[in-house]
Amino acid sequence: MFSRVGPLDSGDLINIGPSGGPPRVRGRQPTVLRSTFVALVSTVVVFGILVWITVNAPGWADVQASFFSATVFSNAFPDIAAAFWVNIQLFAIAEVLTLVLALVLAVLRSLPGPVFFPLRFLATIYADIFRAVPGVLVIYILGFGIPGLGLPGIPTDPFPYAVIALTLIYSAYVSEVYRAGIESVHPSQEAAARSLGLSRLQALRYVILPQAVRRVIPPLLNDFIGLQKDTVLVSYIGVVEIFRQSQITQQAKFNYTPYMATALVFIAVTIPLARLTDVLVQRDRRRAAASSR
Repeated sequence: MFSRVGPLDSGDLINIGPSGGPPRVRGRQPTVLRSTFVALVSTVVVFGILVWITVNAPGWADVQASFFSATVFSNAFPDIAAAFWVNIQLFAIAEVLTLVLALVLAVLRSLPGPVFFPLRFLATIYADIFRAVPGVLVIYILGFGIPGLGLPGIPTDPFPYAVIALTLIYSAYVSEVYRAGIESVHPSQEAAARSLGLSRLQALRYVILPQAVRRVIPPLLNDFIGLQKDTVLVSYIGVVEIFRQSQITQQAKFNYTPYMATALVFIAVTIPLARLTDVLVQRDRRRAAASSR
């Protein structure tokens, strides 16, 4: 039989069915389509108003010529895109080093007992210092301070100092993500592993860390999105990457369009990573909901 339900639209019917199974709502598809249409129209209206205000502003012609020159963009984009390869190298090397160093720091901070207090203390001081000091200052100190010592065998190329600085900065943040994942594993997991004859290190290696790392993948991706963007900070010590290349081109052309080209490259790279993070978060939520039933 069919019966009407108050909170639903007047056109929605619930099929109770003779079997007493879960009700099936009819008439939902028109409601979804109507909601989608309203959302689309409102979005177009809002952005249309913003565009109209922008293009009718008194200084729009000057801004358009300075920031949105098609000629300057087409000439500058190949060099800017090629310089992005340096950012990719910085990101790839620093990411691998960060994953390893941050995991070591997180494990050290999770070691129990008074005998491990010095290690926990040093790991805590490391995380506190590199989270407190602005990243650009760390890059300046390493990029200019170490070569300034004049020690024999010290490289003068700023690239390795850029990698080291990014690794030191983000290891402090990622270690806290790892530590949160380790602490989220219930103590009964370690107790069960120990009861099976595993040592404390074996329980950490085979039981706790695999669960912890799997749980923190979404926040790790968020941190690495930030790392990808912060590779532009190394331009301050002379690394010619995408932002530095855009500065060079801007000064040669007396036009700010190269900065827009740089922003476009980061948008094209960062937004897919952000959407991947959202997908992983939703998947974890569905898995948690299914396991709690």
